[in-house]
Amino acid sequence: MEQKTRRVYRVRKKKKRLRRFVAFLSIVLLLAIGFGGYIFYQTYSAASDSFSALDRGTKSDLREEKVHLSKNPVSILFLGVEDYSTKGEAGRTDSIIVGTFNPDLKTMKLVSIPRDTRTYIPAKDRKGKINGAYNEGKDSTIDTVEHLLDIPIDYYATVNFEGFKEIVDELGGVEVQVPFDFWEYTDTFPREKIYFEEGPATLDGEEALAYARMRKRDDRGDYGRNDRQKEIIKASIDSMVKPANLLKIDDIAKHVGDNVETNIKMSEGIAFLNKYKTFNSDDIETLTLEGGEDRIGGAFYFIPSDESLQNVQNELKKHLDMPVEEDETEESDSQNEQ
Repeated sequence: MEQKTRRVYRVRKKKKRLRRFVAFLSIVLLLAIGFGGYIFYQTYSAASDSFSALDRGTKSDLREEKVHLSKNPVSILFLGVEDYSTKGEAGRTDSIIVGTFNPDLKTMKLVSIPRDTRTYIPAKDRKGKINGAYNEGKDSTIDTVEHLLDIPIDYYATVNFEGFKEIVDELGGVEVQVPFDFWEYTDTFPREKIYFEEGPATLDGEEALAYARMRKRDDRGDYGRNDRQKEIIKASIDSMVKPANLLKIDDIAKHVGDNVETNIKMSEGIAFLNKYKTFNSDDIETLTLEGGEDRIGGAFYFIPSDESLQNVQNELKKHLDMPVEEDETEESDSQNEQ
């Protein structure tokens, strides 16, 4: 009988006892906003290693003036990167999520952009899959997202998948509600199957990565994967301020320098956390970019519907206190009623 070269294991259902948990994008959020006031002096240098300015400078071209993280409505682009070793000269973004924060409302709006979304990539001067923009660097991805959503991207944070797994393991895992039975391969070779059973489960870093990336065995495709990623974010926001997790910030910082980049300075992050100290998952609204698949030139793309794209653009603009373009159909209907 041929011996199997790949292991197969099942994710255990979570026990009733409360366990600490965080997930990938909560870590991005935590790291991106400067690690708060909870980082001790000895971790400051590690956190500082994550700072990486953008070529464009500190202000988006879509802004008339520079905005401040804790004072103005701002947007943050969160990227999960497949190949981080080349620092933006190669690799693709597997997760692309935009979050907008409004300090007066103390709320957040969140939208996931399917990685196969077909859109114009300014750095390449042609249309392509949005996750391919990262081949030209993080500035290229930011420019592309700005062009797609028609909003400024003020800040960004990237994390590679190896860093994701390390940090999740450091914090004791992530708790999720598995929507149905499925399996997914690990991201390392030899490839191994991880089986997920419907119901509550606690995942380690490798399991959480597979859970967040699976798409092919989900009838909803990118929509299902995006929902699982947003589920992780909303659950983990509440856990960020738990004392048990905050006490592990020193250990987290050890993994930060080589795995995370952001243009948010430490001082900005501390002020941001102070402003949003009462923030929790109830303050998050998730938006969905709807559309359909199309095959163009032998490749499959996600094509956002014009109506859905405009709705998402308008919702984000409102949250950023920016002027909103009135829908031409609504404007025509309004004039006809007069």
